[in-house]
Amino acid sequence: MIDLRSDTVSRPTPGMRAAMAAAEVGDDVWGDDPTVNELERYTAELLGKSAALYVPSGTQSNLCGLLAHCERGDEYIVGHHAHTYMYEGGGAAVLGSIQPQPVPTDETGMLDLDAAEAAVKPDNSHFARTKLLCLENTIDGKVLTTEQHQAARDFADHHGLGLHLDGARLWNAAVALGLSPAEVAAPFDTVSVCLSKGLGAPVGSVLCGTEELVAAARRWRKVLGGGMRQAGIIAAGGLYALQHHLDRLADDHANAARLAAGLDAVEGITVTGCDTNMVFSQLDQNDPTLGKRVEGRGVLADWRFGRSRMVLHLDVSEADVDKAIEAIAAELAV
Repeated sequence: MIDLRSDTVSRPTPGMRAAMAAAEVGDDVWGDDPTVNELERYTAELLGKSAALYVPSGTQSNLCGLLAHCERGDEYIVGHHAHTYMYEGGGAAVLGSIQPQPVPTDETGMLDLDAAEAAVKPDNSHFARTKLLCLENTIDGKVLTTEQHQAARDFADHHGLGLHLDGARLWNAAVALGLSPAEVAAPFDTVSVCLSKGLGAPVGSVLCGTEELVAAARRWRKVLGGGMRQAGIIAAGGLYALQHHLDRLADDHANAARLAAGLDAVEGITVTGCDTNMVFSQLDQNDPTLGKRVEGRGVLADWRFGRSRMVLHLDVSEADVDKAIEAIAAELAV
């Protein structure tokens, strides 16, 4: 089965499995798991930050970051389609008593800084205290630019706010921008990066930032139930991914471009976006059974209301892309 539903479906490679089996471990809650410590050190260095924290998921990583920046009764400004606002169960509000203040995002995925300006609360007991601005890169497969990052940094500095990046796919943004991960992460106080999407690790994300913020996040990880013991077994998969799978992300981008070009040539479907490893498309006419029919030809994809997001990853080859195009074209021709 060619699985294009997400890059989260990728599986550990044989080399990664071997690294996990051989990992040296300790009790990470005590801080003595050497593989976790090395993963945190290595990721912090990659992103140009002074400290890092390994956590089970991207949702927990973002939440630990928000909790490190904000106290009860504070608020964070965030794009109205951002993952931390839309797809993380309202954790900041539910578990942190942190108020989200959503503002519109434009066609590039960047939040409207003019709207954010109007949303910043005055220092008054009637209002939640505005403490943090959150961006996401990539967002819906779109890559924010360094200029947009810097505009957010300038805005945050002007208002005395912290700046957090949900960088679950920062690695893909870096490839698309032709920059190092550290250059992408530079303007942000805290950055969350995922190891289990395009990089192919089975578990985990890493929150990077200052020593002070990461220390606060580490306490919150424990409160949230994220303290793990011999976590080096899974951390080894993440460390292997960073050391072996970053450069190959360009292959996923190339395969996405190949898929986009092939689909765009098929009658009945239009590609609406392809900036990294994601291909967004729209059917000319909704076909509710297309997904099931294409699955019958060996291709899994996420189809909703005539729209699709197909995601390329290390388990999808160039030949798989061609087979996916053929399967979709065949079913649309029926």
